[in-house]
Amino acid sequence: MKRVMFTAIIEREGNGYVSLCPELDIASQGDTREEARRNLTEAVEGFLEVASPAEINSRMTSERYVESLEINVA
Repeated sequence: MKRVMFTAIIEREGNGYVSLCPELDIASQGDTREEARRNLTEAVEGFLEVASPAEINSRMTSERYVESLEINVA
């Protein structure tokens, strides 16, 4: 079995957390950060079990950047 690293972006939203795997465009949620991460892991694993190689390749890109933006706000 091959291990692959994906990105998990977890954001507080209201009383819970939303999680996103941008490489595959899969999202999930949870009441805590840990639950949101766990639920996203399960969603990604489930997708990879049933998706065709063509579907997986069409969602993934070779370059992805997560960067900070500094914006002047009046």
